[in-house]
Amino acid sequence: MGTTRNYTHRQTDGQYPVLRMTSGQIMIMGCWNNVAEALFSLNEGGSFCAQYNPENTVVETYTLLDGEVEIEHRGNRTKLQIGETLDASCYEKIVTFYGTSNSEILMKMDADFYEQLFFETQTLQTEMDAVARVDGYTYHHCDRIRQYAIEVWKRMDQPKCRLKLLRWGSYFHDIGKLAIPIEILNKPGKLTGDEWETMKLHSSIGANIMRAHPVEWLKDAAFIVEQHHERYDGKGYPYGLKGDEISLEAAIVSVVDAYDAMITERVYKQAVTVEEAFAELKRGRGTQFHPEVVDRFIEIFQEKKLA
Repeated sequence: MGTTRNYTHRQTDGQYPVLRMTSGQIMIMGCWNNVAEALFSLNEGGSFCAQYNPENTVVETYTLLDGEVEIEHRGNRTKLQIGETLDASCYEKIVTFYGTSNSEILMKMDADFYEQLFFETQTLQTEMDAVARVDGYTYHHCDRIRQYAIEVWKRMDQPKCRLKLLRWGSYFHDIGKLAIPIEILNKPGKLTGDEWETMKLHSSIGANIMRAHPVEWLKDAAFIVEQHHERYDGKGYPYGLKGDEISLEAAIVSVVDAYDAMITERVYKQAVTVEEAFAELKRGRGTQFHPEVVDRFIEIFQEKKLA
């Protein structure tokens, strides 16, 4: 029998470390034979991705203990049965789990890799919680951008090895707004020229925050934060990048960020309908926005995958 240990050396609920996210919460249960076990309480409407990488892990499995969960792989969506185990090593592409009710999932993964990932993610989530205390809209907006961006990345059949960078780059795309005065962020009327120049600094500031981050791999996602306001026609900021000079990750964030901003109400603007937002994305196709990203994003909605 392998050794068992409880993780009591960090802040915990009871005796086990808990990571709270918008999609649910994860609690580490222990380690047996160098395999970590964790309980993922997935919220109804929440989602997460499995992106097995043999360079990092040998074991990565998910067993549904309770509730209703659907999984998607290569565009095919099926229901996971209670007691059924999904072995991520058997799937070539990204596997996405969608909670169609509140659900409990037992996760197993190589302990050394999973423990480090868990506590690094806990650090990052704590920082996003700080954003929520300053600006609750930005917090929820960033989480929606993360979900939308992942769906577009999958639809465009991009490498799963880069999904982690997209996930966190999209989630932190507005982290630089923490340095922008709140009276500018939430100004009811039109920004002055100087205020707009200040607002535009958030992408560069956010990228610098990422590059100085103690979580080493997060630095590699800074380019997404830095480029997410570049335009396909070269008229964006901060560098005026054009076309394929802009990373695909940032081009995706640009589209889904604009969409979410349009359909949500803020103190300085009214929300528009989904149809009006789609029309605006189409008008900006090939000028403001990467044309294929616009097409794939709208396509996903039309198939009701994000409805």
